[in-house]
Amino acid sequence: MVERSLAKRAAPHLFLILAIAVILIPVWVAFVASTRTLSDILAAPMSLLPGTHLVENYVRALVHGSDNLGASALTMLQNSLIMALGIAVGKIAVSLLAAFAIVYFDFRLRKFCFWTIIVTLMLPVEIRIMPTYKVVADLHMLDSYWGLILPMIVSATAVFLFRQFFMSVPREIAEASQIDGSSPMTFFRRILLPMTRTPIAAMFVIQFIYGWNQYLWPLLITTKQSYYTLLIGINRMLAVADAQVEWQIVMATTLIAMIPPILVVLFMQRQFVTGMTDTEK
Repeated sequence: MVERSLAKRAAPHLFLILAIAVILIPVWVAFVASTRTLSDILAAPMSLLPGTHLVENYVRALVHGSDNLGASALTMLQNSLIMALGIAVGKIAVSLLAAFAIVYFDFRLRKFCFWTIIVTLMLPVEIRIMPTYKVVADLHMLDSYWGLILPMIVSATAVFLFRQFFMSVPREIAEASQIDGSSPMTFFRRILLPMTRTPIAAMFVIQFIYGWNQYLWPLLITTKQSYYTLLIGINRMLAVADAQVEWQIVMATTLIAMIPPILVVLFMQRQFVTGMTDTEK
C-alpha cells in the first residue's frame, strides 16, 4: 500500500520533469549554438557545452544582424515591442468600452451587436486577412506601425470576458453612482476600471503574447526591413537560397525573441492568476 502511494505521488513529478526536459533541451541546444562559431555548429556532432563566442555573437545579432538580412535584432525587437504593446493596450481599451456599452447602455439591437461580435470568432483568419489587407493598403498604412497595430486591436474574446465581468458587478453600484450625479464615463473611469484591474492585467498578458507571436499579418504588410518584427527577421535569416545560414546569429536572435514574453509572464503571473480566478468585487 505504501509503495503504491509513493508511486502515485512520484508519477506526476516524473511527468513534470519529463515535460520540462522536453521544453528546455531545445532551448539549451539553441543557447549552445548561439555561443559557438558556424564551423562548430556544422561539425557533427555539435558539442552541447557552451562556447566562447557568447558576447561576440549576441553583440553582432543586436547591433548588426545577419549578413543576408540587413536589420539588427535591436531594431526588430523595438518593432515587436511596439506592435505587441500597441495590440495589447488597443485591444483592452476597445474591448472595455465595447463591453461597457453593451452592459450599461440600453439601445436598440444591443444583443444583435454583441452576438455579431461573438460570431467573428467563428470566421477563420484566412477569410478576413485579404479584405483587411485591402483596407490597410487603400489607407496607405503598409510598412507602418499603424498598419501593424490597428487591424489587430479588436478582440471578440476580450469583449466577451469583460462583458461577463461587468455583468457580475452589482447593479446597486451603478445606481448609487447615478444618484450621486456621476456621468456614465465618470462611473466607468473612477469605479468600474479600478474594479477591473486584475482582469485587465490577465488580458494584457494574453494579448501581449498574442501580439508578440504574430507572424502572418506582419509578413503580409511589411516589405521594408526597418519594420521587420523578430519573427519575420528570423524567417528572412533562414531564406538564404544557396548561401550558408548563419546559425549562431539565428539562434542568438531566437533566444532574444523569447526574453520579453517570458519577462511579462514572470512579472505579471500573480495578477494573471488572480485575474483568471478572482472577480475581486
